[in-house]
Amino acid sequence: MMDQATSLRKMVSESEEKLSARVITVTSGKGGVGKSSISLNLAICLSRMGQRVVLLDADFGLANIEVMLGVRPKANLADLMFRGKDLKDIIMDGPEGIKFISGGSGIQELARMNREQCLYLTKKLVELDELADVIVIDTGAGISDSVLEFVASSNEVLLVATPEPTSITDAYALLKALNRKSEFSKSSTTIKMVANKVRSEDEGKNVLYENMKNVVDRFLNISLEFLGAIPQDDQVSKAVMKQMPVTICAPNCGASKAIEGMAKELLNDGEVIDTPPEERGISLLFSNLIRNKFKKKQ
Repeated sequence: MMDQATSLRKMVSESEEKLSARVITVTSGKGGVGKSSISLNLAICLSRMGQRVVLLDADFGLANIEVMLGVRPKANLADLMFRGKDLKDIIMDGPEGIKFISGGSGIQELARMNREQCLYLTKKLVELDELADVIVIDTGAGISDSVLEFVASSNEVLLVATPEPTSITDAYALLKALNRKSEFSKSSTTIKMVANKVRSEDEGKNVLYENMKNVVDRFLNISLEFLGAIPQDDQVSKAVMKQMPVTICAPNCGASKAIEGMAKELLNDGEVIDTPPEERGISLLFSNLIRNKFKKKQ
């Protein structure tokens, strides 16, 4: 009889011939740095550029994306995993053509899944890979096990930080904790820094990013790239109060234009970067998560 990991690998391998979605995981070392806002508005910008985008809110317990959208999902990822819901039951329509999935407590409940539930979930997520070109995942903030496991299972990570000393310290702490995880692969993971709430592009790149990169290069030997800087912009907080994405209610403000520029950079002038099939897809990410959790139980 095939064991758990073999079954998962076989299922994901069979899906590789199909077009798998590009998965972009957005995280941060602490809360309050604008991670969820960036995730949402980045998804909108990617959708405007012709991509089929699904936004997964994996920030369990806070539901920031739901609040920003002013919606209350009827079902979430945990319902798909444990309560017999289909993928169509948990996907909601969002603004500008994006799709939205609430994570609920799904990732935290992975540890108690049996073999049949794991295979069922992976099969359903293979379907999600077929529905999307890009899946943006908004993780929780900080260095909890659930956040680190998610990031370690991803191959494309956006790390959000602000010029605040605590944000910089906590962003480094996240990378340090990630570097200690045996399942984290430096060679197959791309980490790009997003400097948020900065006074200028120069502060974002030449001060915040370069200082972080120097320390990371010296002590962690992790490759850290720079994606872009988002200026401090009052329109962002006004948009949050209105429960509207800033790229919709203030599309020409500095923050909106900066996020649009990052979306263009990510798509490499309109073309999704050519990533090998075996390194793509939400089904692969979750199979990695499940496999790592079962290793811990053994």
